[in-house]
Amino acid sequence: NTTKSFSGTMKMLYEYFDPKAQKAAPLIADDVYEIIEKNKDILDSSIIYDRDFGFDYFGFKTLEKSYLLKVNGAIVERPQHLFMRVSVGIHKEDIESAIKTYNLMSERWFTHATPTLFNAATPKPQMSSCFLLTMQDDSIEGIYDTLKQTAKISQSAGGIGLSIHNIRATGSYIGGTNGTSNGIIPMLRVFNDTARYVDQGGGKRKGAFAIYLEPWHADVFEFLDLRKNHGKEEMRARDLFYALWINDLFMQRVKDNGDWTLFCPHEAPGLADCFGKEFEDLYTSYEAEGRGRKTIKAQELWFAILDSQIETGTPYMLFKDAANSKSNQQNLGTIKSSNLCTEIIEYTSKDEVAVCNLASLALPRFVINGAFDHQKLYDVTYQATLNLNKIIDHNYYPVQEAENSNMRHRPVGLGVQGLADAFILLRLPFESDEAKRLNKDIFETIYFASMTASNDLAVKNGPYQTFKGSPLSKGQFQFDLWNVTPDSGRWDWEALRTKVVKDGVYNSLLVAPMPTASTSQILGNNECFEPYTSNIYTRRVLSGEFVVVNKHLLKDLVALGLWTPQMKDRIILANGSIQDIAEIPDYIKELYKTVWEIKMKNIIDMSADRGAYICQSQSLNLFINAPNTSKLTSMHFYAWKKGLKTGMYY
Repeated sequence: NTTKSFSGTMKMLYEYFDPKAQKAAPLIADDVYEIIEKNKDILDSSIIYDRDFGFDYFGFKTLEKSYLLKVNGAIVERPQHLFMRVSVGIHKEDIESAIKTYNLMSERWFTHATPTLFNAATPKPQMSSCFLLTMQDDSIEGIYDTLKQTAKISQSAGGIGLSIHNIRATGSYIGGTNGTSNGIIPMLRVFNDTARYVDQGGGKRKGAFAIYLEPWHADVFEFLDLRKNHGKEEMRARDLFYALWINDLFMQRVKDNGDWTLFCPHEAPGLADCFGKEFEDLYTSYEAEGRGRKTIKAQELWFAILDSQIETGTPYMLFKDAANSKSNQQNLGTIKSSNLCTEIIEYTSKDEVAVCNLASLALPRFVINGAFDHQKLYDVTYQATLNLNKIIDHNYYPVQEAENSNMRHRPVGLGVQGLADAFILLRLPFESDEAKRLNKDIFETIYFASMTASNDLAVKNGPYQTFKGSPLSKGQFQFDLWNVTPDSGRWDWEALRTKVVKDGVYNSLLVAPMPTASTSQILGNNECFEPYTSNIYTRRVLSGEFVVVNKHLLKDLVALGLWTPQMKDRIILANGSIQDIAEIPDYIKELYKTVWEIKMKNIIDMSADRGAYICQSQSLNLFINAPNTSKLTSMHFYAWKKGLKTGMYY
């Protein structure tokens, strides 16, 4: 029941009349509709409907359920219309770029992030995925102003990272009323209720906030209990996500079994506003002055963190010193948090809410005739970088502080999906040396292409406003901050370095591999840079339960004459593993190891290898069968020593 014509479909969406309110309620923005009408012949004729058949069943169902625009509950868009709507919404009058983007997206080379697909070309085109805020002020006014910001952002489909390091601890003196503070827990319950109440984009998904706290805060033990299933209700806030912003000094004290002092930010100000040596000096001087609330063994807090992770999967672990010392935004001030999915690391302040627009490259598409095509990856990444810049300019910002930040620093986030699929297509086991090499090379190409595009834009428009003083302005790329030298010999970094120092770049940050949960489902790829979690699983959808098999494995087993209903049941019985099935050849077993069968050390090593080309961070999930404190400890410390910014997302 959809119309074939793109312009006709957009007309229907534009002319939507709300029968209950008895008024026009267009679903397409006026300016975009005019552009479509003016160029309808070329736009209509550029659409290739056969590309709709490239989606698998779940990809189609995902689009149908959440993405394709509906009128009175009935879907009116086709997937091809969605790609064209998004392309025109991003590029407006630049029809040539819009058609180029349409072709790349509809051929599934890359995709923009969910909020961009939801909202591009609509009357309020909020196309950004991530927002980062810091608590405006430790006062009723500051807290409720921040609460209002989070509600407005959540309403327009943004995920939120919020740092609360500056909120005074329980029992602190409050000057105005001569009373004492209740600390962070009752406050977080208010944020919890807001997250539940304000859902994203008309019930598409619940509001989601990640709360960041540094481990010196006196309320940290209560903070770690917030998601637990038992205990007093009034001390719980289970709909928020929690993250620790960990300084090196804490890790060192845990390692040395030293003491750790907890402070109230009101009594020991400024700890969140510095990092590295400066933080260490301030912290130890406060300790010496006896300003601490309480001194404990560092390991007591460490084990409380691990207990919480074993029970609830959180808090996320992020390393404040790595995040700051290896950031191209370090000239702005100390970065206080990451975002909801731990891949965005951007500066926030009272008048700046950091924002990030995302897109992900579909890596399996670049496997052409048994080889990985880096030139094609370069070309698509280059175009995606141009697109993300257009989104910054054409975006609707839910709060003014977000626009301030995005226009000043222009950060963007390019990620990947289907790394595991690309390895399988190239017949490379995930832990093989060749896979490790390709992992590095892919991210070098993405970083080089996006940096080149950003430099070309700066030649045209001048550099972003706060470029001066940044590491890039001094010719320092991300890999220089890691003390790594690219060795693929594929790209001319020295020539680019000269150009960047001379003309600048248009974006402060470029690469941020995000989880890609929904978009990889649309394109039929495995998530981001993760290995497969299982080779077989059941998907519950509205119409029933489906058994889904890893499509590459299915093809291989059919080719080997090993695929039977019995084989399917044996894989299900082994929880999606094929390692103990005798008939399956060893090289197939190597190729289809699940994440539970891959050494986490290798996962962390590959994360660090690609980290040298990732100027933001990465949503790194770690998987442990039967976790215990010693396994977790060695894993966290290994990630910290490798210099990762994000030690653990889930």
